[in-house]
Amino acid sequence: MENEPTKNDLEIVPNEYEETDYEVNVSIPEFNCICPRTGLPDFATIKINYIPNKYIVELKSLKLYIVKFRNMGIFHESATNKIFKDFQKSCNPKQIEVIGEFGARGGISTIVKVNSK
Repeated sequence: MENEPTKNDLEIVPNEYEETDYEVNVSIPEFNCICPRTGLPDFATIKINYIPNKYIVELKSLKLYIVKFRNMGIFHESATNKIFKDFQKSCNPKQIEVIGEFGARGGISTIVKVNSK
């Protein structure tokens, strides 16, 4: 699908401090996608915590990547894993964790954690 997010949407730039292990914590509180069963919107906060290697992900490209989920029918687990894999493939961090904190729907809220540890 043309508007589906891919790792190619994530622009990478050189890490100027490659010799230093430092952690980057990104929080995206306005993530949304569509429930593939009901077609209703799902809302989440996506947290990306990573230790850069040779590259970092440029944040505007990350924002535009995340917006592409807005009309996509995808399960919470799949969305979180897709973000993890695309981010990992784009910048190959030393370590990465992606957390999807999905709001309650029908009395159930979900937290999905994927990491490279």
